[in-house]
Amino acid sequence: MTGLRWSRRSTTRIAEALLLLGISVSPNTIARLLHQMGYSLRVNHKQISTTSSPNRNLQFEYLTELRGRFQRCHLPISRRILILADTGGSNGYRCYAWKTELQSQLANSFALSVTVAHYPPGASKWNPIEHRLFSEVSRNWAGEPLDSYQKILNYTRTTKTQTGLTVTAYLDRRNYPCGLKPTPDQLASLRLQRHETLPEWNYTIKPQL
Repeated sequence: MTGLRWSRRSTTRIAEALLLLGISVSPNTIARLLHQMGYSLRVNHKQISTTSSPNRNLQFEYLTELRGRFQRCHLPISRRILILADTGGSNGYRCYAWKTELQSQLANSFALSVTVAHYPPGASKWNPIEHRLFSEVSRNWAGEPLDSYQKILNYTRTTKTQTGLTVTAYLDRRNYPCGLKPTPDQLASLRLQRHETLPEWNYTIKPQL
């Protein structure tokens, strides 16, 4: 199997998968063999940390309303913000509507310098919100038919972890039109500075003075 597929599994999960194939081996033996073969057994900092900041999960407060509900995640006031985004979809690196809205709704409205780093295709699983938030929400409502908005909200709001993750969710009933494209004036006003490393995927949007 490729390293990419194995990278999603811990040594315990690999041992469970091998057991299904009739191979009984302990996670410690797998770790020892992989280390001898030159594999890097990297783990998430969350797994090896013995102390936890009480604010470590506040960075994932979701920016649902960029103007009305924008929060600085209870961190020290700064004039810069970093956004980690997937490569495709409405927040894709090719989408200029995404960039012009960042310009008007964040950069200009709050005088922020917005830096965006897009994860390359196939690498979005490394986004912390994927395995720190979405995975826990999915685990909480696993096996339950999500047949109503209220049920979705209840399972999302009751998602918690022993390390202090709590989730706030609300239902946004506003209508968001599809297929909108930025106007020529919006494109002309875009203050976009591409980075030297992966310029298509990494860029900064400066506020208009």
